[in-house]
Amino acid sequence: MRASKTTISAAPQSSFRNASGKPVLIAGPCSAESETQVLETARLLYNLQNVSIFKAGIWKSRTRPNSFAGVGATGLPWLQKVKQQTGTRLAVDVSNAQQAEEALKHSIDILCLNGRVTVNPYAVEEIAAVLRGTATPILVNNPVYPDLGLWIGAFERLQQAGLTDLGAIHRGFSGEDKELLYRNQPKWEVMLQLRQELPELPVLCDTSHIAGKRSLLYPVGQRALDLGIDGLLFESHVSPATALSSQQQQLMPQELGLLINALKTRVKLSETTELVEHLDALRQEVETLDQQLMELLLHRTTVASQMSSYGLGGASPADQLRKKQEQLHSLLHPVSPQLGSITTTGSEPTSAVA
Repeated sequence: MRASKTTISAAPQSSFRNASGKPVLIAGPCSAESETQVLETARLLYNLQNVSIFKAGIWKSRTRPNSFAGVGATGLPWLQKVKQQTGTRLAVDVSNAQQAEEALKHSIDILCLNGRVTVNPYAVEEIAAVLRGTATPILVNNPVYPDLGLWIGAFERLQQAGLTDLGAIHRGFSGEDKELLYRNQPKWEVMLQLRQELPELPVLCDTSHIAGKRSLLYPVGQRALDLGIDGLLFESHVSPATALSSQQQQLMPQELGLLINALKTRVKLSETTELVEHLDALRQEVETLDQQLMELLLHRTTVASQMSSYGLGGASPADQLRKKQEQLHSLLHPVSPQLGSITTTGSEPTSAVA
């Protein structure tokens, strides 16, 4: 049964939408690594006078074990010093109720539910229970895979706990078909569907996690602004080359200042922008072809089953389907005879939604 249309009672003065119409800018390091790194990054970002929220990774939800998972609660006092020295509002990602409690104890202003939390209704409800009775602003990342119902459901659960200062983060999606261009597949259409369902809800774009590399930060940010986004998130580190996570998508604060100015003035990087638009169109075409292939396979299975019902012999429909699936797999995933099969390492995949 289809659920009734949701209406989000947004806070009168949202933390994630500027009355001036200018985008809310959130920036900070992918991971808080040391007190010095956090404070230096924050001071330089404060000098930009554009970034209104400082966000740093304290707990890092990782796909595989033995990857850097953040410094944990040890880093929260570092963020408190940022607030004392700059007055900037603070944001961190949380994955469970315990982390939410720790963040509130250390005066973190904004909590962000990461994409792995969004797919887990139980985790969302537990975090919402911790926040009940507070006015804590909450940002909800899209689920790791494009399920609009799960995304909307997270907002419904938070609203039922009395939370109204809510916003969405479009961060892109993980999947089996990893795109060469982006770290996370943008699938802008899912973000647009959310805005259609919940027009009163502010929506921000995590430019860094969609882009995955510095060269794509401008075209991804520009695409988001063209679609009417309410804010942008960027990852910034005083020394990206030595960062413990996401080196390729982080900018030095000075570089971020130049990027923000370019986005303000709508500088056109025609070649890069055209490449992004072309590859977006190709991605949509591939998805359409995949759907058509599945429909044809299902139809063929039905016809083969009807033929076998006459008992005329030959291979069973299951064997025929298995053979066709093997042929289809070999076409979609060719293996170079020189390289042979490819194995994965135990390192954290850069394309995973982290």
